[in-house]
Amino acid sequence: MATHSLDPGAPDPAFLSFWRERHLCTLTTPRPDGSPHVVPVGVTYDPEARLARVITNRTSAKVRHVRAAGPQGARVAVCQVAGRRWATLEGRAFVRTEPERVAEAVRRYAERYERTPAPNPDRVVIEIELTRAMGNARRSA
Repeated sequence: MATHSLDPGAPDPAFLSFWRERHLCTLTTPRPDGSPHVVPVGVTYDPEARLARVITNRTSAKVRHVRAAGPQGARVAVCQVAGRRWATLEGRAFVRTEPERVAEAVRRYAERYERTPAPNPDRVVIEIELTRAMGNARRSA
């Protein structure tokens, strides 16, 4: 299976279509000791803004890891797999608490996962400023 690198702001149609399907993803963040912390999450991909978004609780380990990286952001990756198809987005993550950013992330999550998350006053969004996209999103013949 070939790996294809793409511009995360200009994905090919198969890659974008794959990210619009309903799939559970993983988010990998760096722990303080540098080891990877990998957890299942819902992710939305916004190529026009060059962002991936993950909604979560402000007290989660992933939020602590991203915040610990400081103002330069944490280097992270999100990935999804379905059979032989896979796609990874990489970039710098930042925790956002602004109500309009959280609301936009919730709206996009509800659209992709076809369910609106329950209200959560402790919800934040991890925004990933994308620097790399790769994968093989084409269906096998």
